[in-house]
Amino acid sequence: MARFTYGGQALMEGVLMRGRDAIAVALRNPDGHIVTATERLDSVLHRNRFARAPLFRGLIVLYETLVIGTRWLMRSGAVAAAGEGVEMGRGAIAVTLALTFGFAIGLFVLLPLFLAQVTTQAALGPNQALLQHLFEGLIRVGLFVGYLAVVSQAGDIRRVFQYHGAEHMTIHALEHEDPLTIQNVRRYPTAHPRCGTEFLVVFVIVSILVFSLLAGQSLLVSVVGRIALIPVIASLSYELLRFGARHRSNPLIKWLFMPGIWLQGITTKQPDDSMIEVAIASMREALTINEELAPAGSLDPPRRPLADDAAGDTTAATLPVPGSNLSER
Repeated sequence: MARFTYGGQALMEGVLMRGRDAIAVALRNPDGHIVTATERLDSVLHRNRFARAPLFRGLIVLYETLVIGTRWLMRSGAVAAAGEGVEMGRGAIAVTLALTFGFAIGLFVLLPLFLAQVTTQAALGPNQALLQHLFEGLIRVGLFVGYLAVVSQAGDIRRVFQYHGAEHMTIHALEHEDPLTIQNVRRYPTAHPRCGTEFLVVFVIVSILVFSLLAGQSLLVSVVGRIALIPVIASLSYELLRFGARHRSNPLIKWLFMPGIWLQGITTKQPDDSMIEVAIASMREALTINEELAPAGSLDPPRRPLADDAAGDTTAATLPVPGSNLSER
């Protein structure tokens, strides 16, 4: 049967699954039990008539992914630390997002520009706009891959990347209408064509092309222009990722998007059975709240609701992180 294309995100000791109108979260509590929570997607942006329009829909999905993903990533960390009562306020989330955006823009957008200007002018002299832009793109790619390689070495991050793999494998199984059992899910790859990692790869490549429009401009115009073009690049990247995921059977499309699959070798790892069980529990909750049925014969892991003081107000509505899988609108 036709289904909405589910997305998801890896959390600290857990998985978030996103459906059309609601998300579900399953976490492995320190006592070993699985705890779950659900949340409706009912923000003004989500209900807006432009929410499913091309270009606009990507920004809506990314915004919701950032806000909801950041909140649940922090909350999952609190649960993993046995601090179920810890709750992030809207102000704390806004500050966290602002700092995250500032860091990402500084590291992956502005730093490559400054490094390229300094190195190309010193080695090649002025009026080398095209070479400077190409070198800037190489620096951006190198920083991106290097950053992922470094953070993946941390023990906690490695476990998040294992849950990332479990999330992808479970979505694969659902898309093939296979019963969601540990044995069936285990047969699927950890890489997925709608992964947040693949989105970021597309984003980096599109940014190199779009930023070429600013080649040869003053430093001020280059900086302001790059920041202003980020929403445009994000929208284009989402549409390209959506197109690529739908036409992955085409050999040319598959080859063009292969770098994103390769890079998921860093951001996804093989999960253990307990992690797959958590991912299945999250998907079961997501299917239920989005009024869909799991494939017949699916595992239904025992679980209990996340404590009310940890779940907070779950009627409210992260740049997707590498542990995110983007749903489609």
